[in-house]
Amino acid sequence: MPKILINGKEIEFEKGMTVLQACELADVEIPRFCYHEKLSIAGNCRMCLVEMEKSPKPIASCAMPAAEGMNIKTNTPFVEKARKGVMEFLLANHPLDCPVCDQGGECDLQDQSLYYGVDKSRFVENKRDVKEKYMGPLIKTQMTRCIHCTRCIRFATEVAGVPEIGAIGRGENMEITTYLEKSMESELSANVIDLCPVGALTSKPYAFEARPWELKKTESIDVMDAVGSNIRVDTYNWEVKRILPRLNNEINEEWISDKTRYSCDGLLKQRLDVPYIKKENKLQKSSWDEAIALLVEKIQSFQPDEIAGHIGDMINMESAIGFKKLFNVFKSENLEFREKNFYVNSEEKINYIFNSSIAGIEESDLILLIGTNPRHEAAILNARIRKTFVNKKVPIFSIGDPGDLTYDYEIIGNRTDEIKKIINNEHEFTKKLLLAKKPIIIIGESALELKSGKYIFEKLKFFLIKNNLINENWNSLNILTQNASTVGLLDLKILNAETHNQFFINLKSKKFKLLYLLGSDNLDFKKDNEFVVYQGSHGDRGAELADIILPSATYTEQNGLYENLEGRLQECKKASYPIGESLEDWKIFNHIIKKLGYKDETSNFDQLRKEVLNNVSNFSNLNELPKIQEIKKNEIEADFISEEVGIRELDYYYTNSISRSSKTMSECRQIRQKTIKDGTNN
Repeated sequence: MPKILINGKEIEFEKGMTVLQACELADVEIPRFCYHEKLSIAGNCRMCLVEMEKSPKPIASCAMPAAEGMNIKTNTPFVEKARKGVMEFLLANHPLDCPVCDQGGECDLQDQSLYYGVDKSRFVENKRDVKEKYMGPLIKTQMTRCIHCTRCIRFATEVAGVPEIGAIGRGENMEITTYLEKSMESELSANVIDLCPVGALTSKPYAFEARPWELKKTESIDVMDAVGSNIRVDTYNWEVKRILPRLNNEINEEWISDKTRYSCDGLLKQRLDVPYIKKENKLQKSSWDEAIALLVEKIQSFQPDEIAGHIGDMINMESAIGFKKLFNVFKSENLEFREKNFYVNSEEKINYIFNSSIAGIEESDLILLIGTNPRHEAAILNARIRKTFVNKKVPIFSIGDPGDLTYDYEIIGNRTDEIKKIINNEHEFTKKLLLAKKPIIIIGESALELKSGKYIFEKLKFFLIKNNLINENWNSLNILTQNASTVGLLDLKILNAETHNQFFINLKSKKFKLLYLLGSDNLDFKKDNEFVVYQGSHGDRGAELADIILPSATYTEQNGLYENLEGRLQECKKASYPIGESLEDWKIFNHIIKKLGYKDETSNFDQLRKEVLNNVSNFSNLNELPKIQEIKKNEIEADFISEEVGIRELDYYYTNSISRSSKTMSECRQIRQKTIKDGTNN
């Protein structure tokens, strides 16, 4: 490997690295504003200047390729003087807003000016004053603070794939803005707030809420989709004030979706804080004892096969296994978690996870989407697909029209006939697929909901096995689940493999007399004479149907394990406390079982977690991918039906009870609907 001398220390570096990256290998910190590891190099700010031997001028280390034999110095008076000069220019037009700026305490300019700033300015002219720009309901602008690093522009263009931010004017008159000052449309737009090194772009909903040093910080995971993005939950007086991304290069890198970041204002809105009982067709407040006594009375009045339970999209695995134990006490096996009846083969883990892994997308050389729109179903995963498309020019194909994705793709058909032809080697695409070394096929829930869902999955899986595209080193088969709880509940065998369609048949035929909804607000169900119990956190769709409401905690108010779409087990940690009289799910099950007079099997949370870990298939360690040891290679017969491959329309900002309660998500939704209707959002 080539070597470079940094402050007298010899360092080996990889070819293609810049001087700044080589300095980082030597544990030498270089100040910077425009440089970012995940973005292209711009070389705008000049704060990263270093001294190079035999060079009469300082060099920008972020833009200078490292070369064999270079002698770099980063701590000389020459370098310090150059950086102080750059800092003086940056501060010349920067307003003294620190006391009222939301970036205070987290500001790169603030930190670096302590080292390289001066106490008096030589600039006596009028400072630049820039009119504020409208960028939508999420991003607050104060463009007089902008230092023209262009991080936001590069993020929107390169990562988000929606080039909606740009610069107008030149030199001192340069301004950052969206086209005609319209709202940003990307599902990842608010990441520019984290990228902005100053207070030019800040969070509009979080404005003047708190200072960073006042906040309690809890490392957790996101449950708005199945990706399992790593997040940090910041609370003040046990109220969630904001959610920020946490670095995890295997999952979300350092990005999160806007829904993950901003739906948190819905955590306290429309909350259920006391039990309710429906009396005279009206929900009335009740005590826990009265509500549970009525529930037990109803349970005892029905036969076990008349009692059913449905588990919602954000339920953790401990709550799910506690619910299963509760239904064992009821002597009922009628449990379900799917909102729609899509086909799933739960016999082995590779049948329902994203086998190639999220990071593995970058290794692929061909991508086929079947009945899925990754941009709305998993915005972070979609960003990884775009990254692969940009860096490797990977060809992307789709069966079904996913709409406006953030990369170029080719639709090769919109019927199941195309899939059959590919499997039977009668389609021109088959040759491309078999020539690829590491192809990725992503099957969405919309495809598995079809009458041919079983055929699509089973025949495609066998085709991939037969052609060695599922092997020990690479698995091309990937299922894109939409809900945070899906993979974990499949691992816990909540779904009965033999009767996995029976729940929906019985629900439609009105066989169930009592329906227990555990955080379930999206089940397609019209109530007639059924007795409905809703255990959840928000006054949403499930609560509207309920005869009894048992208030429970949200995902930020209780500990719990989730498996993301890769089958990676992660922990969601408690950041605040349940409000009012609401309880954690497992405690509610404990009360019901005690009232029924049975031995308490859910009173110990640690015991529930232990059972979860014992039931998770192919489990290695927390935060690690599952270790698949053996793959069944048998072919399963399935009927083929020629039908259109449609893609389920997702109301992206309104997918669950928390986001539907969020004022911020409601504003985003209104803007998107206006854009669709009028073609403009401002």
